[in-house]
Amino acid sequence: MAAKKLHESFSKSLIEEVHRWACLKQTGVSLRYMMEFGSRPTNRNLLISAQFLHKELPIRIAHRAIELETLPYGLSEKPAILKVRDWYFDSFRDLRSFPEIKDTNDEIDFTQMITMIKVRHNNVVPTMALGVQQLKKALNRKMDYTDLDEIHQFLDRFYMSRIGIRMLIGQHVALHDPNPPPDCVGYIHTKMSPVDVARSASEDARAICLREYGSAPDISIYGDRDFTFPYVPTHLHMMVFELVKNSLRAVQERFMDSDKVAPPIRIIVADGLEDVTIKVSDEGGGIPRSGLPKIFTYLYSTAKNPLDEHSDLGTADVATMAGYGYGLPISRLYARYFGGDLQIISMEGYGTDAYLHLSRLGDSQEPLP
Repeated sequence: MAAKKLHESFSKSLIEEVHRWACLKQTGVSLRYMMEFGSRPTNRNLLISAQFLHKELPIRIAHRAIELETLPYGLSEKPAILKVRDWYFDSFRDLRSFPEIKDTNDEIDFTQMITMIKVRHNNVVPTMALGVQQLKKALNRKMDYTDLDEIHQFLDRFYMSRIGIRMLIGQHVALHDPNPPPDCVGYIHTKMSPVDVARSASEDARAICLREYGSAPDISIYGDRDFTFPYVPTHLHMMVFELVKNSLRAVQERFMDSDKVAPPIRIIVADGLEDVTIKVSDEGGGIPRSGLPKIFTYLYSTAKNPLDEHSDLGTADVATMAGYGYGLPISRLYARYFGGDLQIISMEGYGTDAYLHLSRLGDSQEPLP
């Protein structure tokens, strides 16, 4: 179907309402607040949470919907971007047409609706990636990735906002679980062992490497298994998976035709007072210094691009992220979302060290774009 102009798809009053809500201020929450609030998921707390989301989600969604309308270089007109814009407008309309939440029955209905919204937005990242690909094709020249700084900053804001929206919805929905796993408050594990999460993420990454290449370097993990701190294990798993997968690919390709044994990838988990730091070190040959600025852009990937116009986005998932060139920039956003960061230090001709810093304090507010 041809993507329609905004006023063909949505009523004038809805468009005006989105503009109004996009002027309202977003309210950030901290990991610690989510954890303390969610540790008692009484009906009253769930009601308060739903009432907060009923106000907050339309503001956040409106901010992004308006931005999708005004992107540079004609990106807003690309079919894939129009599709994402329509999802945002649909979700805004669903939230705004939901009546005031007064009791537990309203809250349960509301929770079902936001679960549907989360599903509707499942494929935003690959669809946005497709839009950027469509733009690159249309501009049809060797674009300098720095030209597209504006687009890059937009995507950072957009994806950071998406992480926040999905965290808030996912957290609220998870608090309804009648039998939560021990020590879990929604998405947050209050006693997460970073060594255990790193181990499971590396095993997943290694399995993919084995499947693609038929062999895979070893992975050694150093750190205290008993050390725990509160964090979101799915976020950490995704970040470590991404870093280890990149390292495995670099080492595997460097040693594939060599008679030397591929050196192991080393993961070190250090627990400091402010930060928990996870270092992923490989001897995969490193990245030239001129290439370092590119690794955090959304418009560059060394892997072959899995996206073409006809690929089925219905099944796109975090695990297939190789090749969008999105793994690193999105991992860095996940790290920054709770006050951490991701740094890559490279020695060309030797290997790469990735430092994943996770804030220990859980006090930092969401960095709302």
